[in-house]
Amino acid sequence: MLQEISDHKSKGAFEKVADDQPAASVVVRPVEQPVALESTIQKVWSCIEDKDVGIIGLYGLGGVGKTTLLTQINNKFSTTPNDFKVVIWALVSKDYDVGKIQDRIGESIGFSETWKNKSVDQKAVDIYGILSDKRFVVLLDDLWERVDLKQVGIPKPSQENGSKLIFTTRYLEVCGEMGARKKIKVECLEPEKAWELFQDKVGDETLNSHPDIPNLAKQVAERCGGLPLALITIGRAMACKTTLGEWKYAIEMLKRCTLPKMENEVFPLLKFSYDNLPDATMKSCLLYCCLHPEDYCIPKKRLVEYWFCEGLLNQFDRISDAQMQGDYIVNSLLSACLLERDGEYFVKMHDVIRDMTLWIIREFEVTENNFFVKAGAQLCEEPDAKAWERVKRMSVMKNNIKVLKETPKCPNLRTLFLGQNELKVISNGFFQFIPHLTVLDLSRNFGLRALPKGISELISLECLDLSATFIEELPIELKSLTKLKMLDLSYMHNLGKIPRQLISNFVKLQIFRIGRLRNGGFGVDNVLSWGMEKLIEELKGLQHLNILSMPIKGMSSLERFLSFNLFRCCTQALELSDFGVEVFNVLCLESLEHLETLEFLNCESMKEIKMEKLHPWVFSSTNYTSRFHTLSTVRIFECNKLRDMTWLILAPNLSYIGIFGCKKMEEILSERKLDEVTGVIGISYPKPFLKLETLHLFRLPKLKSIYWNALPFPRMKLIHVFGCRGLKKLPLNSDSAKGNLLTIEGSKHWWVYSVEWENEATRDAFLASFKSLPE
Repeated sequence: MLQEISDHKSKGAFEKVADDQPAASVVVRPVEQPVALESTIQKVWSCIEDKDVGIIGLYGLGGVGKTTLLTQINNKFSTTPNDFKVVIWALVSKDYDVGKIQDRIGESIGFSETWKNKSVDQKAVDIYGILSDKRFVVLLDDLWERVDLKQVGIPKPSQENGSKLIFTTRYLEVCGEMGARKKIKVECLEPEKAWELFQDKVGDETLNSHPDIPNLAKQVAERCGGLPLALITIGRAMACKTTLGEWKYAIEMLKRCTLPKMENEVFPLLKFSYDNLPDATMKSCLLYCCLHPEDYCIPKKRLVEYWFCEGLLNQFDRISDAQMQGDYIVNSLLSACLLERDGEYFVKMHDVIRDMTLWIIREFEVTENNFFVKAGAQLCEEPDAKAWERVKRMSVMKNNIKVLKETPKCPNLRTLFLGQNELKVISNGFFQFIPHLTVLDLSRNFGLRALPKGISELISLECLDLSATFIEELPIELKSLTKLKMLDLSYMHNLGKIPRQLISNFVKLQIFRIGRLRNGGFGVDNVLSWGMEKLIEELKGLQHLNILSMPIKGMSSLERFLSFNLFRCCTQALELSDFGVEVFNVLCLESLEHLETLEFLNCESMKEIKMEKLHPWVFSSTNYTSRFHTLSTVRIFECNKLRDMTWLILAPNLSYIGIFGCKKMEEILSERKLDEVTGVIGISYPKPFLKLETLHLFRLPKLKSIYWNALPFPRMKLIHVFGCRGLKKLPLNSDSAKGNLLTIEGSKHWWVYSVEWENEATRDAFLASFKSLPE
């Protein structure tokens, strides 16, 4: 009854046509040349050989080659010596049927055709009885949810029985639910491999039919974003296209997301992941992401704040609470491989997924979510107003538009992304007939120096992002925007005036950011004058304030600021400049419960940042985490008398440190000040920089030491050193930054002639990490 190595024979590489095939009748076809997945196969095989790993989850985007990978792993069992007695393959698919999975397993282990007539429970007993005595491998393809192994009859793989379960899924979350000890993401192909696969599908005859076709073919291949399904589908479709016109037309149709092969074969497959999202909110949040250009790094925090202002996060009234829902949605979209992680603070949308969302909007969401998206389209003029007069969301960000001169009539428009253009002029009538606009992003228009008075017509506006514009003065006409929940004035270097009683008029404001103002404020009717004390007075009345980024000038203004409980609860970023004190006690800031970013700018008199307790403290081994435990970013600019930054040891969760142009800085952490640290936290000092990812040291001519011993730096990715000729030793040994792709940037002269190493092994360990900067 049992075939000892049933289905252990080469299964033959195959490519699944669609993930929604019913469990009973999956359609397969031969693959002429399997996608190159050698490194991933080797990674999986290493896990198979690892006795501690019983369950392995392979996850990734639809069409990325998970089925092909599983097929090649299956075939490898027939060509590689191993001790497994049974290797079983079963397709699961969406809305799986336990009985049909059991039938496939039954076929593999030799049960008769009549055995299929038994009940699910009887089949489970029979399967368990056979497999429990054998060392087996079960390969399950295309899981959309947790499969109950006990219900199917599969014994749980363990170290004791030496068996393995390997499965594929689109969802990282399913890997967790299945108890995978090892989770391996199947990535899209690198450009070189993608081009090889595309060439193979198009064929040499077509590629050589005209000398210009290879360059056009590369453009088509690039539009596929390394996704094997798209490369194979489009490559086959272009195999007989031998004229330049046909290739140019294909490129244009790909740009418009209207190429028939993509619409008919690629997008429907990917849409299953979209359809499987649990609710309409998550779907709307995904569609919102396509407002950004291709390959755009989307700041997670900003994305969630926009969702909140749009009303998409309707479970909460406060942004601090809504952030939890937003983070959950972002993580769910990451888990579904519909978004991609880009570092800790950003996400990206794969090009083909973005094209798929635009297709969904065009084909399925016409009445609900009318979008007009020309982001990154190299526009030099504003689009014709008639083209977007009925849309709900519009993005023309990252173009070259200089003037907005029309007077569009857009009764339905709620979202308008105009950021990263070259805007210089916005006509007074531009905002006159957009009564329901909710989110307006004008950020990073460096030529924009004034807002039109017509902006007062936007009475429904809840989010106004003016960050990194060169606007010199906020017009008093903004006073009519009483529904504002978010106002971002960050990096507005030219901003010199905010009229009094303007900010205090935004009674619903929850998010307010202002900072990096180069121009000092003057005048009686200006809240930017007098060290920001007038601004502090206006902000203190905004009882809904949840997130605050704030510049403070001078010690007296800081003391006034810290006296208000509202600010202690909501301040996320603080920029301290022009402090006239010689000694600054950093522990005066410990009451800021949510402080994430702290900057010191141009504090020319400041010689020392000390750590002196302001009140009695009950010591314990974990006390130090209550001081600056939320602080992740610290920047110091041109504080020319500071000699060390030892207080940083009180911030255990720092991910970024940047110190720039501090002429007398000698040490980052000083061994001499350890007693001071111990006196503050009541225990021996903690190991520093365990979460640090980036360290920027720029023009610190007297710097001699970062730390006196080698540090583990388990998360360090970048150490940038420039203009620090006295720094001869880095706190590294051969165990530092193990497993990280660490980059050390600096001048070649400094690296070769100045840096001293503990031993040759350490030097050799970091040779490949060095990247030379221009002298």
